[in-house]
Amino acid sequence: MTSLMIQGAGSNVGKSMLVAGLCRAARRRGLTVAPFKPQNMSNNAAVTADGGEIGRAQALQALACGLEPMVDMNPILLKPETDVGAQVVVQGKRLTTTKARDYAGLKPKLMGAVLDSFARLKAAHDLVIVEGAGSPAEVNLRAGDIANMGFARAADVPVVLAGDIDRGGVIAQIVGTQAVLDPEDAAMISGFLINKFRGDVSLFDDGYKLIETRTGWRGFGTLPWFRQAHLLPAEDALDLGSGRSTGGTVIACLALSRIANFDDLDPLAAEPGVDLVMVTPGQPIPGNAKLVIVPGSKSTRGDLAFLREQGWDIDLAGHVRRGGHVLGICGGYQMLGRTVADPDGIEGTPGTTPGLGLLEVDTVMTPDKRLTRTRATHAPTGLEVTGYEIHIGQTEGADRARPFALIDGQPEGATSANGRVTGSYLHGMFSADAFRAAFLQGLDIAASGQSHAAAVEATLDALADHMEAHLDVQGLLALAR
Repeated sequence: MTSLMIQGAGSNVGKSMLVAGLCRAARRRGLTVAPFKPQNMSNNAAVTADGGEIGRAQALQALACGLEPMVDMNPILLKPETDVGAQVVVQGKRLTTTKARDYAGLKPKLMGAVLDSFARLKAAHDLVIVEGAGSPAEVNLRAGDIANMGFARAADVPVVLAGDIDRGGVIAQIVGTQAVLDPEDAAMISGFLINKFRGDVSLFDDGYKLIETRTGWRGFGTLPWFRQAHLLPAEDALDLGSGRSTGGTVIACLALSRIANFDDLDPLAAEPGVDLVMVTPGQPIPGNAKLVIVPGSKSTRGDLAFLREQGWDIDLAGHVRRGGHVLGICGGYQMLGRTVADPDGIEGTPGTTPGLGLLEVDTVMTPDKRLTRTRATHAPTGLEVTGYEIHIGQTEGADRARPFALIDGQPEGATSANGRVTGSYLHGMFSADAFRAAFLQGLDIAASGQSHAAAVEATLDALADHMEAHLDVQGLLALAR
């Protein structure tokens, strides 16, 4: 038993959750297990103990394994900065920024780092469960591939293909994938499974048998919709709060075009007394929101322009006039100030962009990225706040005299004179249970008092139980070689 890879018949079929559940199931069998994703594209990054960054999904999978996140778990991380370009992070550190068209030429040079990281994990663990990216059916991207079949063949890892029945067309997803794959790639696939079924699973029996007949692949089961999925950290910001109105107090978050590191929202979304609303482009900020969060961004000046295009700057000003509260985190903190200057063009064209003017601070972008886990003290309450920082830029101004927190006795963040607008560079603050409860109570929102970490652990156990009940988990693990 060495490694097994879950690939998807499309994007967002639930690969990350499936891998997390398999990791927990393997761990409960007494195996030492680690997650691995050769290449991830996400601005939702986690900071590792050694000061690197990996995809947030791999951090959750590491938790399922009982491990600290490591850069080897996601050696290539692509962080989109524009519609056509992304920052390339290799084994936790920024390598370059490249356009999508040019990345194809870079991929063959990255396979060495991918295989090195994979080899280290294999040497240290009984089992490595690998997550693919997108779909191997994107055969136009097959040349130089390091994320799906290119990796599977280079590392000789058996593949199980997952299909998403909730979207419809799952038979075509799986049978069609086999039809377009190169025969040698198709030979790497040992079987398939169906994910996200709603209703009576037996209604799909004929479809399931048809897939087995057409492909010759072994089926490992049909997994019903996991209703507690929303209690796990979300990989996509738009999965937060989607269709789950609780009737609680509304906290609104702006779905910026380059939203980044939005794990700040997961503990809030899990609070029974909170109705977290993601405000998508074209929608106004809800007038009944108690708090509006301006989240992190991979492109602060670009998202300032995007924010204004939606009219959210006008909505925010009105929200504050009505006595509402605003919290800016990282890039959102920078946007709340008077100006954001980028004299060296680190995020794009050099220049200065007017901020929202809700905080008396100014930001200057600098080339050095601050990337660290952080333990702080919330200045108003004295409560401990833990999290991480992952940003460029330095922010100074009069409102820094009223900091959000203290880090080693030094002020961090800023608060407006009326106390209703706050900014901080500290991500993950709401994972601290006592602080989250006090923060919500300050907004007259009843806090549950629940432990966020314990809730995530319990949900991972429930996920593993769910998979054990409906899939041939033992058969899946037995495929590993």
